[in-house]
Amino acid sequence: MFETIKNCFKVKEIRKKIFITLLLLVIFRLGCYIPVPGITVSTFSDYISDGNYSFLQVLSDITGGSLANATLFALGISPYINASIIIQLLTVGIPALERLSKQGEEGRKKIAQITRYVTIVLAIAQAVGIVVNFGVQSGSFKTGLFEALGMSETGANWIIGVFLTVVYTAGAMLVMWLGERITEYGISNGISLIIFIGIVSTAGLTIVDSFVKGVGGEYNKFWELLGFAILTIIEFTAIVAVDLSERRIPVQYAKQVKGRRMYGGQSSVIPIRIAGSGVMPLIFAFALISFPQMIISLFWPDSGAAQGIQEWFSGSGAWYGQLIYMVVLCLLIFAFAFFYQSMQFNPEDVSKTIQQNGGFIQGIRPGRPTADYLKKISNRITLFGAIYLSLVAFIPSILSMVLSGLGQSDLSLLSVFSTTGILIVVSVALELDKQLESQLMMKNYKGFLK
Repeated sequence: MFETIKNCFKVKEIRKKIFITLLLLVIFRLGCYIPVPGITVSTFSDYISDGNYSFLQVLSDITGGSLANATLFALGISPYINASIIIQLLTVGIPALERLSKQGEEGRKKIAQITRYVTIVLAIAQAVGIVVNFGVQSGSFKTGLFEALGMSETGANWIIGVFLTVVYTAGAMLVMWLGERITEYGISNGISLIIFIGIVSTAGLTIVDSFVKGVGGEYNKFWELLGFAILTIIEFTAIVAVDLSERRIPVQYAKQVKGRRMYGGQSSVIPIRIAGSGVMPLIFAFALISFPQMIISLFWPDSGAAQGIQEWFSGSGAWYGQLIYMVVLCLLIFAFAFFYQSMQFNPEDVSKTIQQNGGFIQGIRPGRPTADYLKKISNRITLFGAIYLSLVAFIPSILSMVLSGLGQSDLSLLSVFSTTGILIVVSVALELDKQLESQLMMKNYKGFLK
């Protein structure tokens, strides 16, 4: 990997793309520190991190802490991610969107435009939910200037709420624009890199804070950092090993004589990755399981239903609530893993393609038997991948329950073990390395042609 990066800086075109990517990422991080007037940051931050709104804490971690600091990019890239997931799911169920997805570059541009419109709607809804409900309830609005002008506190809150909604929506759209520009002019997928930077920034701040506390006399922090380093190495190694693993099904092509030439007679493989669906099953499962808690916490935060969900159906509630939460999350991960695999890999289409090209799998008859065989292999691999995702997903909850049972109250380092965060970091890093290698190979190939 380091050799690849070193070689990339030797090529002018790739070096230019790297600098453009770094510049746009620096702009994103600067936006995460630009304060927005109208909110008392300390009050708003304490209200989000008090432990009662876990989905806001996760959102703050993904945005690199910008949500907790109420900055310009407080919403981050989450509205665009949610819009992309919604459009992707609707593409399967709505024939018009399915036809657009099969129309090549023009169809993809239209779908991208629809995704942007949905992003605006979701950004407005998310900004209204966060600003109006949490801003008013926590008392974090600054109304002094408006009260000096003779306005009531209710009127001042209303104006500040509209202003912050507009600002946060504009910030979300600007983050989306930065991600698209990175994809177009930089290296790899810009949206993935923005999420990557946000997660790494949050993890870095948490680690530095623990190190400072250890230097200040809290020696237990050093043991926590050592344990964190060991667990991180083990988890990263396991994720990389599974992410790069694949089942290769050999395919043999029959020889064909056309005129005086002989064609075919070659062999190839069909690679089926164990983690082919990536983090999408986790994203879908977490989004669906957190939706009831999000709605009730936004509109009825002090109700009995909110307290009941926090106790009986939460990853941070009582032990029985955590157990129920883990079981439901596991079932959702399995369901979405098989759903996403069915979208990515169609055994019948692969079987028809093999048969049309004169190929066959040894020991399997062409046609329907080949499709059934491929489907059986795909289901087995998907089952193993779902088990793997479930095990990784439960690591933070299991560690939290164990450490809480041992009387450990400070679990700040566990926030770094965000399941989706770790998988995204590893997946994006591997994808970035592949992108750099492919661009180097393309450059060398062009040079060879010249």
